[in-house]
Amino acid sequence: MEHLRIYAITLLFLLHFTTQTLSQPAPAPAPPGPTNITKILEKAGQFTTFIRLLKSTKVDDQINNQLNNSNTGLTVFAPPDNAFSSLASGTLNSLTDQQKVELIQFHVLPSFISMSQFQTVSNPLRTNAGDAYNGRFPLNVTTIGNGVNITTGIVNTTVSNSIYSDNQLAVYQVDKVLLPLDIFGPPAPAPAPSKSKKKAVPLAEGPSSTSSDSTGASAAVSLNWSASSGAVAFAAALISLWWSL
Repeated sequence: MEHLRIYAITLLFLLHFTTQTLSQPAPAPAPPGPTNITKILEKAGQFTTFIRLLKSTKVDDQINNQLNNSNTGLTVFAPPDNAFSSLASGTLNSLTDQQKVELIQFHVLPSFISMSQFQTVSNPLRTNAGDAYNGRFPLNVTTIGNGVNITTGIVNTTVSNSIYSDNQLAVYQVDKVLLPLDIFGPPAPAPAPSKSKKKAVPLAEGPSSTSSDSTGASAAVSLNWSASSGAVAFAAALISLWWSL
């Protein structure tokens, strides 16, 4: 009997312990880590150059800070490695540090835009590079069916793939590097040189009155001299004839 009582007590204890354990709620899953643009691109692959530029310009930090401290979200256009390989040799090396920052910022829109929302956006779109007007950093999109075309004034390209979207961040693959007009556009024309005022050239003057008077006087003297010489010669001839008589 004693053994049965001990067995019953032990069974009740085990049953109570098991019930308490099962009634405890399961631990909540750990919250997801902050969104990281470079990790998203690394997982997608083929974006090595874009990732390197994001890090060297610190634009990746700007994107991550905006994502975790803003409710508007972001949209990123990511060119793959072959898009950078298609650029003219030395294109990236010819840029200043500030121009590299603006180039990468030009691939970032300061709001979340889904594929369907591209059909209703207003052009030009503002990017993180700055002014979309005055010919600096204009970015225009057009849609044909489900396709999205992008033009910068230098480059025309298309959105070829949706890499990531979580209603806070949208990352799209584009076929070409988006070259902003402010950096890669033709230089502003030099101002036209001011026209120098030409000095008026005086018209050729006719013979002066002094010259005319001088010429007339010379002619008069010549005539008077000729007349005087003739009179002297005539007088000399008369005298010679008188003496001969």
